[in-house]
Formats: sequence, C-alpha cells, structure tokens
Amino acid sequence: MSQLNTIVVSTRDMDRISQLMDNLATLSPELERLEEELDRATVLEPAEMPENVVTMNSTVRFKFLGSDEVMEKTLVYPNDVKSSADVSIFAPVGSALLGLAVGQQLAWPMPGGTLKTLEIIDIVYQPERAGEFHR
Repeated sequence: MSQLNTIVVSTRDMDRISQLMDNLATLSPELERLEEELDRATVLEPAEMPENVVTMNSTVRFKFLGSDEVMEKTLVYPNDVKSSADVSIFAPVGSALLGLAVGQQLAWPMPGGTLKTLEIIDIVYQPERAGEFHR
C-alpha cells in the first residue's frame, strides 16, 4: 500500500462496504488491508466525487506495471459479480482499484504473496459522473 496516493471514496460506498465487512465473522489479511485503505480515505458525498476517481460500479481500464495488457473491469459488490468482466471489491484487484484516480499507481499484495503495481488508465463509466447517485 502506498501512502503517496490519496484515495477518495463516496459516503455511500464507504457505508455499504463497511456494513458488508462488519457482517463478516473475521477479516482476511486482504480485507484488513482494504480496511486500512478506507481508514485513510478522503470521504465525499456522491455528488462531490471527482469524475476521474474509481467508485463502486465504475468500469475501469487498468494495467499492471511490466505488462502491456490493459484490462477492463467493473468494480462491484461481492453479490453482484455476474461475469469475468466484474471484479469484487473484496478481491485483491478490486480492493486496490477503489478510490484511485486516472494516472495513479498502487502497489498491492496479490494471492500468493506477490506484490503488483497497477495503474489506472481510464474510467469508462462512473455512476456519479452519469448522475446516478442512488445505486
């Protein structure tokens, strides 16, 4: 985790993610890292979210440093994963994406203990940018 990047999360996303995590009996090390990131986040009302920040239900293009492959995924809640185009907020990649802005990079632990740095390339769709504040 990098303390160099500011992450921004909406009040709506923060409340829902916190509620989901509170309902778990124990937190895995990955979810403990997500909780640490949320603790340091700047929290804004949905209508105040910058258009270049990854929020829940955003479709984002990103890549891992050292790879030319650009991936496109929609960041969703665990019960909303419907296809390989979706990534759960509770998955390591999903946890790393939340709150980052276009151009930001973040080193994040992946399964197996490897550390990968991902970079946000573009946000194809962001609900707040589309005026969808009640999702």
